[in-house]
Amino acid sequence: MSAPDRRLGLLGLGRRAGTVVVGVAGVRARLQADGLACVVVAADAGTRTREKVERLAVARGVPVLVGPPADRLGAALGSPPVQAVGVSDASLARGLMTAFGGVRGHDADT
Repeated sequence: MSAPDRRLGLLGLGRRAGTVVVGVAGVRARLQADGLACVVVAADAGTRTREKVERLAVARGVPVLVGPPADRLGAALGSPPVQAVGVSDASLARGLMTAFGGVRGHDADT
């Protein structure tokens, strides 16, 4: 399985397990409640979306991963295009961070 397929597969598993929240509003709400272990932002997410999600994630100490384009991210989750996805399960988040290989925000500066 290629790396992009593995990443999207992990997110799909998380969605089916109920440990993934889809969409900017849901991600922001869960970040505010300290309920996420990592966030995946679509590679083509708008500047405003990135600012809203990344700023809050960094403030909460939550790693931010740059994922595939919104259409592919949404398709993997059985949704229309998705700009942000939040992961609440710590084990799944660790697997995603390994698979994505790049973290923005929380761990990127160290």
